Amino acid sequence: MQTLTEKLLARASSRDRVKPGEIVVIEPDVVLSHDNTAAISAIFQQLPHKRVRYPDRLAVTLDHAVPPPTAGHARNHARIRDFVREQGIANFFEAGRGICHQVLCEEGVIGPGMALLGADSHSTHYGWLGAFSAGIGRSEVAALWATGQLWLRVPETIQITLAGKLHAGVTAKDLTIGMIGRLSSDGANYMAVEFGGPGLAGLSPDSRAVLTNMMAEMGAKNACIAPDAVTWRWLEATLRRTRPHDHEPRLELFRKLALYPDAAADYAARQHIELDELEPMVSCPDAVENALPLSAVARTPVDLGFIGTCTNGRLEDIAAAADIARGRRLRKRLLVVPASALVLRDAAEAGYIADLVDAGATIGTPGCGPCMGVHMGVLAPGEVCISSANRNFRGRMGEPEAQIYLSNPAVVAASCVAGYLAHPADVTGETAADS
Repeated sequence: MQTLTEKLLARASSRDRVKPGEIVVIEPDVVLSHDNTAAISAIFQQLPHKRVRYPDRLAVTLDHAVPPPTAGHARNHARIRDFVREQGIANFFEAGRGICHQVLCEEGVIGPGMALLGADSHSTHYGWLGAFSAGIGRSEVAALWATGQLWLRVPETIQITLAGKLHAGVTAKDLTIGMIGRLSSDGANYMAVEFGGPGLAGLSPDSRAVLTNMMAEMGAKNACIAPDAVTWRWLEATLRRTRPHDHEPRLELFRKLALYPDAAADYAARQHIELDELEPMVSCPDAVENALPLSAVARTPVDLGFIGTCTNGRLEDIAAAADIARGRRLRKRLLVVPASALVLRDAAEAGYIADLVDAGATIGTPGCGPCMGVHMGVLAPGEVCISSANRNFRGRMGEPEAQIYLSNPAVVAASCVAGYLAHPADVTGETAADS
């Protein structure tokens, strides 16, 4: 009996089965890089290989510094475009298309049953589709470009069973912050995290992506969710938009590849979480695991808010912020950066962008924005930011003398309306019973 991760790695290594602790050589279906592609190509050029072995497996996205804020970043992008052209890489997504983890899902580059290795620590993200996905280093990516293969150790798996339903104002972000606070930042060190249980059915695709994405902050090698009706509905609707001419064969491929854990699979550890017992959570400076209930830090003054990143820059996140900002005026600066061009378009058509702009928010180009402190929202010394991002270590947003709190997007928006850390209900006047 095998877990989902074990089945995915068995397929990727052309074996019938694998077990935790084994070293396997896998051939991933997708190899991801982004603005770091130029640096990886410099390593690749030191190898005897002149050509990428499987260019059809590469996916390159310009997303970390878009539009380029300096001449140096612009030169970096130019080198990447040259590399993509020279190597014949079809899966290239230009600056403005969005964050790699959102875009590759939308474009159907990755799907159920597949394996992805990426030069980004949040490559755990794709597991929400039922894929194996993990972050690796630049040298490992260069080796993958050359050979198409990489060895890794099969991880033990933690099973997270979800039951119940989240209350209004509580999100998947609160679930993950609470988990990391309880289990610590290395609570799943080099382990797989598998989410399941009846509570999963009530979580949207946008929320599920938060779960697998944030497991990188708990030290996980990968995280995954077996595909279900929610997954398939999202894939069908999204691929009809992004791949109008070949969405049916792509969906058929995904259905053929989809894998599911055995009911009697052996897990290294098990956790049971009642969703209706959760409350809004905040990660306080300077670590995600420094988690407290929002009520414990309420009314802490803030200077600005940031909604975006691969964790919480999707449509339901922007919708939650717009619902709070609508008809109100922000007391503090709010920067909203959609995770992709598709999200931006949908948010604009739904009126969310107008609501946010009317309230005084700034809208950024789809991409990573200020998440890593490159540009578009770099903090000043002494400033306090409430962010929907995934990391808050000192200096993460470009200024070591600033403080970063993490929360769900609704709390970010409510805090910018109030001027301090606030529960959305404190701003809207609603309660869970009203919603």
